Amino acid sequence: MTSRQAKIQEDTHFRIMRILQKDSDLTQRELAEQLGMSVGGLNYCLNALIDKGFVKMQNFQSSKNKFKYVYLLTPQGIAEKMVLTSRFLKRKKEEYEALKVEIEALRVEVGDDQESGQKTQKA
Repeated sequence: MTSRQAKIQEDTHFRIMRILQKDSDLTQRELAEQLGMSVGGLNYCLNALIDKGFVKMQNFQSSKNKFKYVYLLTPQGIAEKMVLTSRFLKRKKEEYEALKVEIEALRVEVGDDQESGQKTQKA
């Protein structure tokens, strides 16, 4: 079983790669804002993805700002993103099913009529 921390890291890497595949021309600040994380945290994650060979950083040649970089998924990164997508989807389906069970148990607990959304009095 994968640890909770490893799942969080995997989800973060998946979300980063998903956004980069759609728009590689984001600054680290813009990407961090989209992900709801700090720029330093994002930088750490990007460097991990670069070290693994999933993302490459290139200087954007036509930019007037010479500090502008683009982050591109490598072919290996695209393949890894597909694996992560599959695992992410499986986890989310499991979470969804667990939530449905919990919601039903709570409805029974409070006497909520599922059809009408009305509470019923129990004698």
